[in-house]
Amino acid sequence: MKIAFSPCPNDTFVFHAWAHGLIPGAPRLDITYADIDVTNGLAASGKGPEVLKISYAALPWVLSDYALIPCGGALGRGCGPLVLTAGQETAQPPDPARLSGRRVAVPSERSTAYLLFRLWAAQAVPGGVGEIVVLPFDKIMPAVRDGEVDAGLVIHEARFTYPSYGLSLMTDLGSWWEQDTGLPIPLGAIIARRSLDLEAIAEWTRQSVQYAWAHPDSSREYVMKHAQELSPEVADAHIKLYVNQYTESLGDDGYAAVTALLNRAAEEGLVPEIQPVLLR
Repeated sequence: MKIAFSPCPNDTFVFHAWAHGLIPGAPRLDITYADIDVTNGLAASGKGPEVLKISYAALPWVLSDYALIPCGGALGRGCGPLVLTAGQETAQPPDPARLSGRRVAVPSERSTAYLLFRLWAAQAVPGGVGEIVVLPFDKIMPAVRDGEVDAGLVIHEARFTYPSYGLSLMTDLGSWWEQDTGLPIPLGAIIARRSLDLEAIAEWTRQSVQYAWAHPDSSREYVMKHAQELSPEVADAHIKLYVNQYTESLGDDGYAAVTALLNRAAEEGLVPEIQPVLLR
């Protein structure tokens, strides 16, 4: 079975057992490791693999072909994207109005991070931001540091490493979302072609998550091989943050969070309107 997911620690941790033939009855995986912007594009093209990890923000464009698998993805609390600026913030709290008309780097225009940023900016940045520049997520902090853009929207392990680039936090979009809605943040989704046995895929994925938790050291070599020069401590923090109860099962709160995000984004004209029946 062909699958595409990122080389980030949470994804390799989740899929280690399945990727290494440790899940009884699960088919062998042919894996493509790719950034979320790439997997979003693969899903939208109609020519992507059978199973993918994509951003929840990309779901409205692919739900006719792909179904949402209710496990394996990334939702949570305290794990949202950050808006960063260069240097030391002098205003406390930082003033979002400084981003009015400015250049902002983002990892994808079909990412949950970008949807959250646009929803936040509509409330907080008078007149809105200026040019949006799409960059691979690992290029965003250097671009902010070097003055190529005025601010950057970062995800993944950047939560733990941005101070080393001399950057400051403008806002934590996860905290903003949670305070505004009371719901967890829907970040990355596992999807599978509707023609497949979706219940079986969900069960294999859930078993892979459970194996990872039961044997945390088993996946370490695999995780670090793909961890893009992260330290083991940062990789462990990444996994602890993004692999949680919602990874094992979305549950009612998870589905409510996804629905709230996509409905708000549709109201703002950022995504097509979704049919609720296609989510479950």
